[in-house]
This record gives sequence, structure tokens and C-alpha cells, in this order.
Amino acid sequence: MTARPASDRQHDHRPVVWWWLGVAVPALGLAFFNMAVAASELDVPPAAALPAGLAQSVALILILVHPRAATALQFLAVAVFAVAIPPGSGSTWPLTVLGLIALVAHVGLVAVRSTQRATLTTWLASVLLLVLLVLVGPRGRPAADGLPMITIYLFLSALVVAVALAARRWQAIGRELAGARHDIEVERGRRAVAEERTRIARELHDIVAHGMSVIHMQASSASYRIKNLDPEAKTEFARIAADARSTLREMRQLLAVLRDESADTELAPAPDLGRLAELVESAGRAGVPVELHEAEGVRRAVLPDGVALTAYRIAQESVSNVIRHAPGARTVICLDLEGSDLVLSVVNDAATQPARLTETSGSSGHGLPGMRERVRLAGGSLETGARDEGGYRVVARLPIGGQG
Repeated sequence: MTARPASDRQHDHRPVVWWWLGVAVPALGLAFFNMAVAASELDVPPAAALPAGLAQSVALILILVHPRAATALQFLAVAVFAVAIPPGSGSTWPLTVLGLIALVAHVGLVAVRSTQRATLTTWLASVLLLVLLVLVGPRGRPAADGLPMITIYLFLSALVVAVALAARRWQAIGRELAGARHDIEVERGRRAVAEERTRIARELHDIVAHGMSVIHMQASSASYRIKNLDPEAKTEFARIAADARSTLREMRQLLAVLRDESADTELAPAPDLGRLAELVESAGRAGVPVELHEAEGVRRAVLPDGVALTAYRIAQESVSNVIRHAPGARTVICLDLEGSDLVLSVVNDAATQPARLTETSGSSGHGLPGMRERVRLAGGSLETGARDEGGYRVVARLPIGGQG
């Protein structure tokens, strides 16, 4: 590990240095004025004013590293001033004015740097100390002399403590909000990952799985569709079909992993309805006759990209299902406009050939759930089900916002 430059280390300690200076300089100034005023205005002997004033200021500095020792030193200085102030020397007893400021500042620093319990304990102890000094009445002073100063201290110290605790609570709330915002960002990141996983799984299923299904059916049916096929070619087509079946099985396992978490976003651009002709042609090569009927209004309509994508994927998945489960079945794809909706129907007859397994039995498919998810995201409705006369029917109604 390389050492950081000296400039970086100095920058790290700069806030601490400014904190010390911000407390030490006023504290030392307060000590000088406290000693001077106590000696000149209140007739406190210099032998008492000097150490007591200095102790109060040192306590304000010491509180940064040793709060308990600093509090004990502050209280000792307060007691010295209470005893040293002679009777009849003024109405500030048991504190000097600057001593009052020092004690309030001390309690405020404790509130800023210590726990709420330590703050309240220090404040109550300071009040109790002043009350005891007044009740004891050193040098024969009546308790009534100390009542004004105690009242002023109670008000000022309580105000400072309340403000300090409120500021700390506000800072704590700010930290909690920052933590909550961080958690929200983390959750958004996780959701984005989940949405992307689902999108990738859907696109893999709709595009690659469809292509592999066509390849498998073409290879499996080649020996029936192509006359006078030599044994070597039959073996090659069988190998292609086996490879396609294995690839589909592995892809299903991959899709199961990718779709562990659900999401509802559509991120990638996709083909529009102009690709349906290619879909029909590829299905024909796989041995499934498909007819496409597209109303004139659909050709003239400017469809939203999301609706065009959804319609194409539903048609693609429906044709793939026919290839897998109803080989040779006549299939009709119809596109029409009804009001502000695009209506897509894919209807197939019963199979004319036995279905050939292209996946491991018992595997969970993603076709119908994927269709429902797409239609739901487009704000439409989907109807699927077997026909009484045989075959299957898929009807999707997708809103296009009145565009026509």
C-alpha cells in the first residue's frame, strides 16, 4: 500500500485543527477577561481569580478529549468563584458574568460532542451545584442573593442544550434520510438488473428459441419433405436435429436462471409488423402452412413501437408453439383495427403430424407467461385457449391510442 501525500494527510486533519482553534482562542480570551473583571469589578483576590478563570477556560478546551475531567475542572472553578466573591461586591453571585458564559458554553459543548444522556447529566449536575452553593451560603451570604443568577443560568443553559440536541437530532435525521436514499438507489440498481435479466430472457426465448425450433423442425422433417435423400444426408439432418434439441434444452436452463427475478420494463428495440412475412416464410420451411391477413387500416396506421413489438412477438411465439406442438397444422394470422385497438389473432387447426419433442419433458415453458407479460405492459388483453374443432387460438387486443 502506498503512502498518501503529505498534503492529503494535512487536508484530513484540517477540520480537527479548525475545531481546536475555534474553541481554544475564545476560551483563552474568556479566561483573560474573566480574571480581569473578577479582580477589578468584584474584588476577587487575584490568587483566586487567576486559577479559577484559567481553569474555566482550560476546561472548555479539555472537553474535546476528556469530557469528564473537563466537567470536574469547570465545576471546581465555579465553586472557587462562588467562595471567593465577597459579599456586597455585586449581584452576579454565585457566578461572574463571564463565568456564567463559560459554564453555559461548557454545557453546550457537552451537548454537541456527547450523548444525550451525558448532556442531561452534566446540565442537571451544574444546576445542582449552583443550588448547593447558594443553599450553603459561603461567607454568610443569603440564598436570595443567588436566585437571579441561577434563574438566568437555567434559562440560558436550557436554551443552549435544547438547540444543541435539536441540531444533533436534525443531523441524525439527515443521516437517516441519506441512508434511506442510498438504500433506494441500491434497490433501484437491483431492480434494473432484474429488469434487464427478464428482458434478456424474453428476447432469448422469442428470437433464439424460435429460430432453433425452426431449425429442429426443418432438420427433423427433411427426410419426409425431400425426395430421394441419401442415407448420409439423412444422418446429417438427424445430427442437426439432435444438436438443435440439445441447444434448446440448454437454453431453457439458462432462461430459468435469468427469470429468477421478475421485472416489467421493455428496453431493447425490436422488429415491427413488417417482419411478419419473414415469419410466415420460415414457418413454411418448417412444414407449417401459415396465412397472413392484414387489414388495409393496419397497413396505413402508424403504430407505437411498443405495440408493434408486442404484436410481432406474440405472433412469433404463437407460430413457434404450432411448430413445436402441432406440426403441419394450418395457421392463420389476422391483423385488424377495432376502434383504437389493434387486434391480433393467431388460429391454428389440429396437427397433421405427431408432435416431436424439442425439449426435455417437464420443463417449464416461458411462451404464454411471456405473452401475458408483454400484453400487460402494453395495457391490452390476451385470450388463449383450445378450439372445440381442434387446434388453438390466441387473440391479443392492444391499444394504440386512437392512431389510425
